[in-house]
Amino acid sequence: MNSERPLNTTSTGKGNNSPWVVYENTKGDDNGKHIVLIAGDEEYRSEEALPMLGKILAEHHGFRCTVLFSINRDTGTIDPAEQTHIPGLHNVADADLLVLLLRFRELPDSDMKYIADHVDAGKPIIGIRTSTHAFRYERNLNSPYEKYSMDSKVWPGGFGRQILGETWVSHHGHHAHEATRGIPNQDVSDHPILRGVHDVFGPSDVYGISELPDDATVLLWGQVLSGMAPNSAPIQGSKNEPMMPIAWTREINCAGKEKKMRVICSTIGAAIDLQSVDLRRMLVNACYWCLRLENAIPAQSQVDTVGKYEPSFFGFGAFQKGIKPEAHQSE
Repeated sequence: MNSERPLNTTSTGKGNNSPWVVYENTKGDDNGKHIVLIAGDEEYRSEEALPMLGKILAEHHGFRCTVLFSINRDTGTIDPAEQTHIPGLHNVADADLLVLLLRFRELPDSDMKYIADHVDAGKPIIGIRTSTHAFRYERNLNSPYEKYSMDSKVWPGGFGRQILGETWVSHHGHHAHEATRGIPNQDVSDHPILRGVHDVFGPSDVYGISELPDDATVLLWGQVLSGMAPNSAPIQGSKNEPMMPIAWTREINCAGKEKKMRVICSTIGAAIDLQSVDLRRMLVNACYWCLRLENAIPAQSQVDTVGKYEPSFFGFGAFQKGIKPEAHQSE
């Protein structure tokens, strides 16, 4: 299922004790674009998924990729339950694209400002899975960034609804019992993000969606399956009639900006889901589209994993303990 290629990227975080990693293409094919990927969720193993995706984007596509993690202040190890500490957010200042897999983060104002500045500048963002509810402010309700909270009264639905297009609603499929088949939207079958994307499967369930904004373009519909295997039959009845969107794009008008802000949300994207070759391909293509490089997307983007990829199954408290970011330099 996963192609094991020798690790051909280099990490240039600040030494072996750096709390973040940087992957750069070693073949001289750097395209000059910087992608910052931020991992911080308790359940879906973003700390495993995003380093893998960063390596693919660097090695095969020439992007410089910085991967940030939620870090335990006492041990320096990756700790998804640490909701207030993601070192290295200053790297966002020169990011061309943010890729987020976050849940309920409440960052210090000095750190959150980097993300808010990226949004305010109209720079592109990809939000994966729980990023629909990436932020929740409970400790500092006077923060100027409280509006990013999914509970915000200033921005109803917070960052999820206002930027990505939807906040947390529900588990539509039966969590951990009914997997997901991604069905490409035939109405936009020629969309560059769907180039080479045909067979998407993930063990995570379909999220419920209440209503997407008018400017959203659905790329994938989520077919709820009767079991957890790729060959499980679709559920019959109302769960799939109609199907929920699980990946969509937006182009948002930003005041004073010449170009619209490009945004993509994918509610499928747990680490275990990214064993799906075509899901990885969709996310790689999405990076090109967000950066207005869609003309460079080939008929079938190269998405072989770089090094081993043996993702953990999702679950609260199920992350691998004692891992420092430097471990992702040598996998």
